[in-house]
Amino acid sequence: MPIDPYIVLLLGTVGLAALFPAHGTGATVASGASTAAIAFLFFLYGARLSTREALDGLRHWRLHVTVLACTFVVFPALGLAARATVPVLLTQPLYQGLLFLTLVPSTIQSSIAFTSIARGNVPAAICAGSFSSLVGIVVTPLLAAGLLGSGGGGFSADSLVKIVLQLLVPFLAGQVLRRWIGAFITRHKKVLGLVDRGSILLVVYTAFSEGMIQGIWHQVSPARLGALLAVEAAVLAVMLVGTWYGGRALGFGREDRIAIQFAGSKKSLASGLPMASVLFGAHASLAVLPLMLFHQMQLMVCAVIAKRRAHDPGADADAADGSAGAEDDGAGGAEASGATGGEEPGTAGPQAGGDAEKSAAHPVQGQPQNRVLR
Repeated sequence: MPIDPYIVLLLGTVGLAALFPAHGTGATVASGASTAAIAFLFFLYGARLSTREALDGLRHWRLHVTVLACTFVVFPALGLAARATVPVLLTQPLYQGLLFLTLVPSTIQSSIAFTSIARGNVPAAICAGSFSSLVGIVVTPLLAAGLLGSGGGGFSADSLVKIVLQLLVPFLAGQVLRRWIGAFITRHKKVLGLVDRGSILLVVYTAFSEGMIQGIWHQVSPARLGALLAVEAAVLAVMLVGTWYGGRALGFGREDRIAIQFAGSKKSLASGLPMASVLFGAHASLAVLPLMLFHQMQLMVCAVIAKRRAHDPGADADAADGSAGAEDDGAGGAEASGATGGEEPGTAGPQAGGDAEKSAAHPVQGQPQNRVLR
């Protein structure tokens, strides 16, 4: 089972914030830097998205609509149902974080990589993850406004304005400027990937520094954390089973069902953390804790499922009928997205398309099974 080293870095950042939280002027500087980092992140996300290739993926619209429904309808419904666990299992702040987790977009990189390992429809996973991330920039704040409301850990209508200014405007600016800077971003994707990771670490440090000042760890006991993990495991199990058998009920073939299962059952840490910081402000620390735990859980469980799917009866026959070509087209997206170091919205663009020819011709056999997936 993969243990994501980035999760270790995130936990280390939480520990750093616990020992040395930002105070006074330092807190002001950290907050300003975090705001600028979030805006730059979404500028890069917009610059990476190839609008033409994303539109080409609409040909498989039934699959994408299914994934979007899982991400933004079924997941939030489960989050609302989890309200019954308060206060027996979860505290209200932890529940708000759990509900927020169900509202964020799907992953891109790990969905692609797991779909490739399982011999599924990789190009569909690339497009589905990208569509989910793109739609989530608008839908996630709207869902948060409707479902979390003013009592959602500090969320207010002003957060929508912050979302527009800090997330949507930079994203659109990246899209507009992509014509001139897209090639530069593609050439320097590894360096910019480090910027992605560093920006998110800064967001986490700022959020948990504020949480420490407010006494966050007095609100979370080991028993509550255990209960949170149990509830998240139940949510993940329902989504994994529902996406697999629901895909069959809707008439999708094996390869498409694999893409639906992996793209429709996961949540993006890289998209969720910056959004939580903007939406929740000083209360973001408890809001992101459930997402961080769910992220690692989904990687571990989906790694096992993907390896077993690769040995399903008929998997070799499906691959012989044409999935090899799909894997050649899509595996580059997984490799390229891995190089950027995050689950960025819009990585179905130059990375998914242009780098496909540079990747291994047989991603299922050639891709390391213990590769770090985020």
